[in-house]
Amino acid sequence: MPTRGGDVAIAYRSNAAQAQDVVAEIKKMGRKAIALKLDVSKSKSFLTFAKTLRTALQDTWGRDTFDHLINNAGHGEMTPFAETTEEQFDGLFNVHVKGVFFLTQALLEMIADGGRIITYSSGLTRVSFPGFSAYSAAKGAIEILTIYLAKELGQRGITANCVAPGAIETDFLGGAVRDTPDYNDAFANMTALGRVGIPDDIGPMIASLLGPDNRWVTAQRIEASGGQTI
Repeated sequence: MPTRGGDVAIAYRSNAAQAQDVVAEIKKMGRKAIALKLDVSKSKSFLTFAKTLRTALQDTWGRDTFDHLINNAGHGEMTPFAETTEEQFDGLFNVHVKGVFFLTQALLEMIADGGRIITYSSGLTRVSFPGFSAYSAAKGAIEILTIYLAKELGQRGITANCVAPGAIETDFLGGAVRDTPDYNDAFANMTALGRVGIPDDIGPMIASLLGPDNRWVTAQRIEASGGQTI
């Protein structure tokens, strides 16, 4: 298992063209890649997705298993507790908790012994920020689920760890951190390293967890926030 580089099967919800752009970019790096459609809010589709993935693994790589599962689908709602609707709550928990739980379960037989599972939490489970009560509650549930995955799958040599980013310049919340200067500055001022994060601050950290140097790390919540609110 190399410390860097690997073939990738990505999942996308609706933007097939953008997914194929990612596949093309990966292929330019000399790796194989495929893109499969998946809506993680619809758990009844997971068994069908698993069958599609199994076929794709055989057709593309001639194998029935894969090594690493990265549960990184997600979205946010920034709404005060008193104004959060049941629909918003259900939407967050369907994606961030139920989706992770039952998709991992559906793919479990295909995860190779000695493999890795990564889940995503948030810096907002450690400190509070107005408007994120439901989102943070969902992420708190994922932190506990990760511990149970590590314990119950450890006999197969599978590790499970939870990565908790701080504020990152992405499309999350419509690109709020990236595109709103006041919002960006507010989080930068909370961070020891004096800025908000970018995707390239997180990717290498995930890659290191998948490599052999971290084979003895499991059941951990690892915050990658540049020292946000310490």
